[in-house]
Amino acid sequence: MFCHGSARRAGKTLAGLNIATSRASAHEDEHAVFLSGNGPLVLVLREALARDQAARESIKKTVAMRKVESFVQNIHHFRDEALGTDLPPVEKVVVFDEAQRAWDKAKAADFMQRKRGVDGFNMSEPEFLVSVMDRHPDWCVIVCLIGGGQEINTGEAGLAEWLGVMGARFTDWDVHVSNRLNDSDYVWDRETRDSLATITVERSDALHLGVSMRSFRAEALSEFVGYVVGNQPGLARDAYKSICDKYPIHLTRDLSEARRWLQTKARGSERYGLVASSGAHRLRPEGVQMRNEINAPVWFLNEKADVRSSYYLEEVASEFDVQGLELDWIGVAWDADFRYVNGSWQHFSFKGTKWQQVNKAENQLYLKNAYRVILTRARQGMVIFVPRGSEADPTRPMEFYDETFKYLQSCGLGVRSEVI
Repeated sequence: MFCHGSARRAGKTLAGLNIATSRASAHEDEHAVFLSGNGPLVLVLREALARDQAARESIKKTVAMRKVESFVQNIHHFRDEALGTDLPPVEKVVVFDEAQRAWDKAKAADFMQRKRGVDGFNMSEPEFLVSVMDRHPDWCVIVCLIGGGQEINTGEAGLAEWLGVMGARFTDWDVHVSNRLNDSDYVWDRETRDSLATITVERSDALHLGVSMRSFRAEALSEFVGYVVGNQPGLARDAYKSICDKYPIHLTRDLSEARRWLQTKARGSERYGLVASSGAHRLRPEGVQMRNEINAPVWFLNEKADVRSSYYLEEVASEFDVQGLELDWIGVAWDADFRYVNGSWQHFSFKGTKWQQVNKAENQLYLKNAYRVILTRARQGMVIFVPRGSEADPTRPMEFYDETFKYLQSCGLGVRSEVI
């Protein structure tokens, strides 16, 4: 977790922060907001909180939704409101989820020109957000929640931009960071290392979430997945041994078997669904269509009778749909966009009628992180489906998938003879 605190006049320190559903009552002395640029996350959070409040208080969901929208906002809405005034926002505390996904200057300027008709916008989202909060004459706090290895799209500024603007423009702010910020998952390039070296920071153990809250049955899952996508099969095997008894991972070449495994494992109201990378375009012969967007609140929240829900195992979510969210059980469909070839991962994008190799390091990282995201969405366990391919189809020959399957086996994932 990356925390910025401005205490220039008030001399206050950040002792802690609790955002709960009771915030919807909005007392006058409470001025906090949860921001995210992740559209599906915002929609699902709002819908879940509004449904819960409407049921508890016997009010219309539309009324509950209006209350929820005041403290769970899309970063774009917050930004647009701030553009129209020089006054400080009512909020004194901002929690920015998935802060590494904030836009860089180029993407922010392009969006503002195309979608808002604002020419000459010359700030990244991190710089603009801090400048808005900097309008407060007394104190304010920005809490940036940073997920390691989570950058999945072009134009995402990453941690380097947050560090850079603090060192270049907002030098009178107090900056508090996790003592794990130097880990390779967070500081993976020279730009970020250089930015971190230019500012004075206060480090704290308390600002690192060391235990995975997503997978309560497997604290080492993120470590295991990191080794898998990082081409460290030996370390992956060791990590999996430490979690396999409490966090099952089934490996199969049959999508029907994957579906049955999920349905068999889930108990009661436990939720399950299928995910794949947004670039998995040659899973279509298997019945997995990645060009259609899901309705995130419906997919994540609606009951088994709804064919649009995750339970039906028909609509498949991408890394963009599920980042920051999770289910109890997940089925991961693995395509040839991220494939294992001759001892290393290779990166591909399907364009027109064929796969094209991805050579730009930044785009390779996004693809790697896409698989990191979809492999860490399950709380209790997952099944990984790797197609067999077809020699009759030049876009998905068996060799594209066989080596990936064997690599996953070398990471400790065996094909089990479980009763499905």
